[in-house]
Amino acid sequence: MKIHEYQGKEILRQAGVPVPRGYPAFSVQEALDAAQKLGGPVWVVKAQIHAGGRGKGGGVKLARSIEDVKKLSGEILGMQLITHQTSAEGQKVRRLLIEEGADIKKEYYVAAVTDRATQKVAIMASSEGGMDIEEVAHATPEKIIKVFVDPATGLTDAQGAELANGIGVPAASQAQAIDVFKKLYQVYMDTDSSLAEINPLILEGNGGIKALDAKFNFDSNALFRHPEIVAYRDLDEEDPAEIEASKFDLAYIQLDGNIGCLVNGAGLAMATMDTIKLFGGEPANFLDVGGGATAEKVTEAFKIMLGNPKVKAILVNIFGGIMRCDTIAEGVIAACKAVNLNVPLVVRMKGTNEDLGKKMLAESGLPIISADSMAEAAQKVMAALK
Repeated sequence: MKIHEYQGKEILRQAGVPVPRGYPAFSVQEALDAAQKLGGPVWVVKAQIHAGGRGKGGGVKLARSIEDVKKLSGEILGMQLITHQTSAEGQKVRRLLIEEGADIKKEYYVAAVTDRATQKVAIMASSEGGMDIEEVAHATPEKIIKVFVDPATGLTDAQGAELANGIGVPAASQAQAIDVFKKLYQVYMDTDSSLAEINPLILEGNGGIKALDAKFNFDSNALFRHPEIVAYRDLDEEDPAEIEASKFDLAYIQLDGNIGCLVNGAGLAMATMDTIKLFGGEPANFLDVGGGATAEKVTEAFKIMLGNPKVKAILVNIFGGIMRCDTIAEGVIAACKAVNLNVPLVVRMKGTNEDLGKKMLAESGLPIISADSMAEAAQKVMAALK
């Protein structure tokens, strides 16, 4: 789950990390009210979408008068903002952040992520703040400093100093930088984040350290522990099909292809998509119905897949371990009847009650194409498409 910049800054503020004063705005009038509350000669009008690169896309503008705030807010609200992290259509801007200006002397980058190789949290920092960290990593990897935090001890002062020295924070500002690094790590742990990023973290003209941006991703499996974070969820920023799938505990991600995939198990789902690609096809989605799928769940999965107009065929690939093949067969038959299926359907199932499941499909009277192996299933779905 992702949240907006202004929400991330609120989390940082509560943790004691310095952030600029600012207010969210959902209309031009709210933007004007925010600017007047903030006061001062300069304001920043920032589009709020779940994507980076907003400045390059025209979603971050400097206003030097109240009239500027009105004009820029009107231009940015409602625009389709296209960045390197959005689709080609872009994302509609429905929220703004109106923020006080900042006296930027230097920009840094800092983030906390889980490093699976060391089974620790990696704190990454760079002197090249404000840029895409992927570009920095590719062009000048030596400018990224990493320390690995033992969760039993947390980020130490020595590690904080290593980061601050490594990215060139002036001596007089290092104590505050170390304090920010430690608080960012603690927030990452306390909120079950999968990413906590400040880009840029700035050095102000007076030597202060401040978070000028905030990006958080959270582990969806841990959200039951954080109702206060769930409250930040913005459904306008999520794919409607993925929202619908989450209601039925289906792991669904929409893709650009035309072959719908219904599989049980994330690993098998990935392998199924790879097999489709191997035989020249393009998967339309990742869909894991899980180990305890009911007939109702399978029906909903079919409805979600067929809600995508690009889907021209469906491949069902089931391994009957915990999930029984006859249960899936029952769900497939019910789904076909419920949605009035009008695209080719290939079903491959192996495992518990396999023969019974295949018998049920064969006797259903529905035009279901059976396959015994993954390769055969992929070949048959490609043939059916043609």
